[in-house]
Amino acid sequence: MIKRCWQALALAMTLPGLASAAGSAPDGAATPTADKYQTWRAAAAQTLIDSGDADSLATAAALRHIGLAARSRADSAALKSTVELAGKAGELAPENPTIIWLRLQLCAASAGCDIRDAATTMRWVDAENGAAWIATLAAAQKDGDAVEVDRIIADMAHGAYFDLYWNRTVVLLFDALKRAGGRLPARYVPSDVARLLEAMEIASAETIPSLTPLLNACREPAGGERRDLCLRVAKIMQRGDTVVAQLAGLSIERRLTPPDSKEGRSVAERRRVLEWRVSNANRFDLPVLPWLINSRARARVAQMRSMPREEDVDMAILRGHKIPLEPPEEHR
Repeated sequence: MIKRCWQALALAMTLPGLASAAGSAPDGAATPTADKYQTWRAAAAQTLIDSGDADSLATAAALRHIGLAARSRADSAALKSTVELAGKAGELAPENPTIIWLRLQLCAASAGCDIRDAATTMRWVDAENGAAWIATLAAAQKDGDAVEVDRIIADMAHGAYFDLYWNRTVVLLFDALKRAGGRLPARYVPSDVARLLEAMEIASAETIPSLTPLLNACREPAGGERRDLCLRVAKIMQRGDTVVAQLAGLSIERRLTPPDSKEGRSVAERRRVLEWRVSNANRFDLPVLPWLINSRARARVAQMRSMPREEDVDMAILRGHKIPLEPPEEHR
């Protein structure tokens, strides 16, 4: 994912000079400990709760949940409260699939949380999204219900797309943190690049589900019908809004297609092109001069706001630097 180059920047931001240029810490300021940072996150979450709007409540839920996940022993009651907080956000914005998706993922990641209501709401709000079935599929696999697994894959195969809302979640979190502005702890996300890094970290941790249940279900289909359904799901995933979903879709199709066939060679070529775009977009995304990183962060958020698909942002970066969208012959 394109976020990796920004995560590398997060490490570089611990250097006093670069951090100061980014507006994230004064020269010579010590890098906060993990415990201190979680304290700031908790305070920020309460500030966002006090704001009371849907985006702020959703962001607060994500902040609290990632803080709990960092503990060695998560409090089940506290985890439940984060899901309820996301549910309140969903009540305020009942047609916002990004918030509804966040609620579902927080529930799925919380032990003892019954996903049925959240999953049903997700499918109601975005019925065309095949990814809305992922949590339900994981539960069916855990129960060893092969019949239910087949039914779910059939439902996924009727989807029009496979979206995990990563770009949209990053934008939502970034906007909520920026609106809160000076009401947040002084050294917590005080700059645009810091807000973007925080939003990316949270979105990665809280909204990208494990695709292992689907990969396992389609690894060795028991019959021809599931194989055909898995191939249809794989095609849908390859049009998804995140690179991780696209790569998973390509992997499923590769497993179910003879490697020396025309279809197998086409899968290999599509994967090569996608990996070329991601790796080169990563190379050219960061500014060379440290004092430009905030303006670059704002430009990145603007791209993500206008282009929900991660690959489209990658291609925009490449076009902006006049880099080919496909690898040259020697890389094929």
